[in-house]
Amino acid sequence: MAINFDNALGVHQYSLGVRAQRAEVISSNIANANTPHYKAQDVDFASAMKAASSHQQGLSMSQTADKHFDLTALSQQHVQYRTPTQADTGDGNTVDTQKEQAAFMQNSLEYQMSLGFLEGSFSGMRKALRGD
Repeated sequence: MAINFDNALGVHQYSLGVRAQRAEVISSNIANANTPHYKAQDVDFASAMKAASSHQQGLSMSQTADKHFDLTALSQQHVQYRTPTQADTGDGNTVDTQKEQAAFMQNSLEYQMSLGFLEGSFSGMRKALRGD
């Protein structure tokens, strides 16, 4: 009997990839906090998850396996500029460092949570295969 990983793992396999991409975007914002004219960006998590879980909106699969998730297409499609929440300081930079650090921490916690859910799913599958 074949195992359907989409049913066994749920959305956590997709959320892990989306959260990894979001971590890259947020860390780029933090790194460019003092770069003149840099515009803060973020990943539209809801639309990225919808596209990832339904395999729509031009996400091409990798050559090695038909179930692989193409993160580069995801990062380009769902990254949007963030609306500034602070007044312009004169250099055109829209990064709010405190907001970015808070978003990075929350995203990191949610990434760890997704890893925990995946570990639980794999642990359950291992037990089922061993007959525990």
